[in-house]
Amino acid sequence: MSRPAHRQLLASLLAAAALIAPLPALAHDEVAPRPVATSKEQLLVAPAGARRYTISSIAGQHGEIAQWTLPDGQIAYRMSMSLRGWITETDQIMTLGPDGRPTRISIRGFTDSGDATEDYAVDAAGVARWKTSVDSGEAPLGAKRYSTYGGPWLAGEADINALVAAGDKGIDMLPSGHATLKIVRPVTVAGPSGPVSLKLAFVQGLGFAPSPIWLDADNRFFAFAGGMSLLPAGLEALGPKLKDIQEAETAALVREVAKDFLKPANRTPTLVDHVLLFDSLSGRYVADRAVLIADGKIAAVGAGGQVKAPARATVIDGRGKTITPGLWDAHRHVGGDDWNLLQNLATGMTNYRSPGSQIDEAQSIFKRRAEGSLLAPDGKVSIIIDRKDPLAAQGSLTVSSAEEAIAAVRQIKNAGMWGVKFYTSMNPAWIAPAAAEAHRLGLHVHGHVPAGMRPLEAVRAGYDEVTHINFIMMQAMPQAVVDKANTAARLEGPAKYGKDVDLDSPEMTAFYAELARRGTVIDPTLTVWEPLMTSDGSAMPPEYAPFADVAPPTVARGWRISGYPLFDGLTRDDFRKSFAKMVGLVGRLHKAGVRIVAGTDGYGLELVRELELYQQAGLSNAEALQTATIVPARLTGMDGRTGSITPGKVADVILVEGDVSQDITALRHVHTVFLDGYRLDGAALRKASGLSGMPR
Repeated sequence: MSRPAHRQLLASLLAAAALIAPLPALAHDEVAPRPVATSKEQLLVAPAGARRYTISSIAGQHGEIAQWTLPDGQIAYRMSMSLRGWITETDQIMTLGPDGRPTRISIRGFTDSGDATEDYAVDAAGVARWKTSVDSGEAPLGAKRYSTYGGPWLAGEADINALVAAGDKGIDMLPSGHATLKIVRPVTVAGPSGPVSLKLAFVQGLGFAPSPIWLDADNRFFAFAGGMSLLPAGLEALGPKLKDIQEAETAALVREVAKDFLKPANRTPTLVDHVLLFDSLSGRYVADRAVLIADGKIAAVGAGGQVKAPARATVIDGRGKTITPGLWDAHRHVGGDDWNLLQNLATGMTNYRSPGSQIDEAQSIFKRRAEGSLLAPDGKVSIIIDRKDPLAAQGSLTVSSAEEAIAAVRQIKNAGMWGVKFYTSMNPAWIAPAAAEAHRLGLHVHGHVPAGMRPLEAVRAGYDEVTHINFIMMQAMPQAVVDKANTAARLEGPAKYGKDVDLDSPEMTAFYAELARRGTVIDPTLTVWEPLMTSDGSAMPPEYAPFADVAPPTVARGWRISGYPLFDGLTRDDFRKSFAKMVGLVGRLHKAGVRIVAGTDGYGLELVRELELYQQAGLSNAEALQTATIVPARLTGMDGRTGSITPGKVADVILVEGDVSQDITALRHVHTVFLDGYRLDGAALRKASGLSGMPR
C-alpha cells in the first residue's frame, strides 16, 4: 500500500491499538513537561529474554515489539517498524495500580506522524492527567481507563484483557468514549508445533465498526490479524489464516446490513424535481432540473416540473439541493474492511479505483457485491508488483527479475483485474518489458516511480499514470533523492527541496507538455501529504475536521497529528511552503492539459478536501468535481455506464443538501445515495457506517 503508515494502520488496528502507552517513570504523580522527541539511540533496548511479537504481512516482516518487566516491577515495551521507509521507533513504561489499571504511562520516540511522546499519571486524589503532542487534559479517573494516543501496539493487550473482564458493560475511556468486547467463537488453527486454540472477538466503540481481535484459550490477548498482523514471534504463518476467518465473520455481519438497504422497496422509481444538476460532461451546473430514476437506470432528465413521475414513485423536492453523478475515489485501497466500503457510500462514493489490493480480496468484493451480500461502491482494481526487498510494498506480488515481473502481469490479467501498479523498489530496467506485456493484455499501467527513475522516464517506459504528487515532484529533485525514492526520501526530498522548485522553469514546462502530449494521468493524493507536511498538532487536519464531531472520539483524536518529524534544520513553515508547491504543481499540470484524477489513499472521507485543494491549485469548481466523476469513469472505461447523469446510464447518483456550485464542501451533506438504482437514505447509511450524524 502506498499511504504513509498512520492512515491504513489506524483504520485497521485502531479498535485495539488505541489502548496503549510508553516510558520513564515520573518522579511525582503528575504529567511531565513536553520534551523533544526521543531519538532511536535513547530508547530502551529489550533484553534477550523479552517476549517478542512481530509485525508482518504477506510481503514479509516489517517490525518487532518486545515486552518485559523491569527490576522495579514496571512493564516495558519497545517497538521498531519500517514500512517502505516510514519509520516508527517507540518505547513505553507502564506502572500498574492495585486494581491492575495503569497509574503512570510514559511513551517516547517518533513515528511518521511526528513526536510520539506521551505522559499519563494519576495523582493521590484520583485525578488523571495526560499530555501528548496533540492534546492534554485532566479528569477524575473514577472507574474509567485511559486510552493512549499512541505507543507500541502490543501495549494495548492489558486494555484488551480488561475489556474481556468487563463483559457486556464495557469500560468508559479517557479522554472520552466507551468500549466493549464480545467473544464470537472458538477457533482451532494449525500452528508450526501443533493445533493452536484461539477465540475470535470484536471490539466495539473505539473504531467506526466492530474490529476483530484474537484471544488465547484463557481469554487473554493473542494477536491482531489483517493486511498487517501483530503475532507472537514464530507464529507469523497464522496471520493469513486468522485474517480469512475474521473476514468471513465480518462478511456475515455486513450481509445483514446489505439486506436492510438492498430491498425491493428501495428500488422503486424516484423523481428528484426542481434540483440543481451537475452536468459532468459539459462541466457546468444546470438549474431547475428533474431526474427520474427507474429500473436501476437514469430514465429521464428534463426541465423542473416537466418529467412525469410514474405510479408509486417516490418524489423528492430538490429545491435547495444538488444532484451529481456519484463520486469516485480513484485511490481507495479496498479489501479487508467491508465497513469502510459502507462508509464510502455514506459519504457519496458510488465508485472507486483501487490502485493496489490483494487478488483474493478483490475477487471476494466483486462476488459478494454482485450477489447482493455486500453494500459497497463499484470499481476497478490494480495489483501491486514490487521487487523482492525489505522495502517491498506489503500486499504486493514480489518479483526478482524481468521475467518474473512479466509472469506477475499475466497472473493479474488471468485474475480478472483491471491494471498493474509498479512500486518504488522495482528495478527500473524491468518496467518497460513488464509494461509492454501489460499493454498487450489490455491492462492499465500506473504506480509509484521506482528508485533511480524520474517520472518522465517511467512514463517513457510505459506508465499511463503516475500516482502521488511527490513522485511528480521527483522530476525536479536532486539525484540523491531520486536514487532513494523507495525510502522516506520520497517525502523528505520534496519536503526539503520542494519550496525552492521553480514550477515555471523551461524544464518543468517541457515536462508538463510531454505528459499532456502522451495522455498521462496524474493521481495527486494531496490529502496524504497535507497533514504530514503542514500539521503541528495544534488543530485537526482540514480533511478530517468536518467529521470530528460525528466520528468515534478515539478515531477523531487519532486524526490529529504533530506532523512528519522535522530534519536538517527545516521548520514546519518550510514544509508548508513545499506543500504549497505541490498544490501549485497540480495547477500547472492541469493548465498544461494533463488529466487529473481525484484520489485520497485513505478512508475516503478525505475526498472533498482533495477537491478543495484542486480549487486552490486553480481548477474551477466544476473542473474539480469532474476529477471525481467523469474523469475516473473514462479512465477505467466505465463512462458508458456511469460518471454522468445521462439517460440510459446506471443510476449511480447522489443528492446533497446545498448548492455545490457555490461551495464544493456541500458534497459532504449527503441526503440520498442512488446505487445501481437503489435509493439509500444518507442518514441511515451514516448511522450504519459508524458516523453519528451529518458532517460539518
